[in-house]
Amino acid sequence: MTVPAARTGPTPRTAAPRFRPRGPRAWARRAPLLPALVFMIVVTQLPFVATLVISFFDWNALYPNDRHFTGVSNYSAVATDPALRDSVVTTAVLTAAVVIASVILGLLLALLLDRSFPGRGVVRTMLIAPFLLVPVAAALLWKHVLYNPEYGLFNGAITWVAKLFGDTSPPQPDWISSMPKIAVETALVWQWTPFMMLILLAGLQSRSMDMIEAARLDGASNWQIFRYMTLPHLRRYLELGVLLGSIYIVQNFDAVFTITSGGLGTANLPYTIYQTFYQAHEYGQASAAGVLVVIGSIAIATFALRVVSSLFREEASRS
Repeated sequence: MTVPAARTGPTPRTAAPRFRPRGPRAWARRAPLLPALVFMIVVTQLPFVATLVISFFDWNALYPNDRHFTGVSNYSAVATDPALRDSVVTTAVLTAAVVIASVILGLLLALLLDRSFPGRGVVRTMLIAPFLLVPVAAALLWKHVLYNPEYGLFNGAITWVAKLFGDTSPPQPDWISSMPKIAVETALVWQWTPFMMLILLAGLQSRSMDMIEAARLDGASNWQIFRYMTLPHLRRYLELGVLLGSIYIVQNFDAVFTITSGGLGTANLPYTIYQTFYQAHEYGQASAAGVLVVIGSIAIATFALRVVSSLFREEASRS
């Protein structure tokens, strides 16, 4: 009788059970995070719960004794209020214009900074500077230093150019009054273009240069490389920039409040909520509108988080 030969290959290894600390050891590891968790709940969740509760009440600060529960009537009022509907349209137009312009300009600047040239570090720092400014300071800069019809830089440049051609009385337009929406959008584009540039520059620098060089050796032009290789690679980064920019610009209040004070058709949804709460003293209706804004922001943020997680998965699969 023959004895079967013994297996010489490696024996399969059983996965070692994971050790999950329980009891006091687990709480000892989580205890340092508890203060941050409590702080986050107190600062973010409790005010939101209070806002949600107030949104179900007919609450006018001018008549404090006439406060009563009304259910979802505030939400119905928000949906049927013409001023709020107009502010929603203004918010959508403002957000779309600023995001699209910022992404296009940010892509052009990212393509420029992806190349090596003398002084690239200085140029990069100067281009990032607008994003580091406080939003109110940036809005004041555009309102008084650039847009002012009497001593603003724009009208000063028009006067200087006109004098070169012999015109001693050039027009001095009031930029904010003549084009209020464009004035607000331009200030926001100037501030948010560096944010888009940083995201897209990170995407450009994560490309495989070996594939780019191989395409050049095969005779591909710069436009073909950009269209068929760079743009598909930047798709996730473009989506991330659009989503994050939309989240922040939808909630923008500083530029509208500082430059136009919500006049001339520039009142967006945050400014309209401010008017409802602080000027009309309608706490319930303003809270209902705020809850709807939070829900919309959460919906956009959910898509942004999915894009971020997909970026991390792609990077992990490459490594």
